[in-house]
Amino acid sequence: MTELKIYKNSRNYIPIDVAKGIDMTTGERVSADTEDPNYERLPKCAYCKNFSIREDKIGLGTCKINDKQFLCYPDLVAVTCNGYEEAR
Repeated sequence: MTELKIYKNSRNYIPIDVAKGIDMTTGERVSADTEDPNYERLPKCAYCKNFSIREDKIGLGTCKINDKQFLCYPDLVAVTCNGYEEAR
């Protein structure tokens, strides 16, 4: 997954709905798909070392934690995931 430095992928974004939200650094309303000048990567499954894309399921991946496997979306936010480890 290519990392886009846009609001919907940033920790500095509070979503209001699918298309817009609030920039936490300025308090202004912004579009989810515009570039965030103060971008800080939001942990998502696609950036985790425990995640791999599945070839047989379009748009899905597999999370492998503690010898267990789970189906998940690459764009799933992993802020509260205990198994999240940043892939390098």
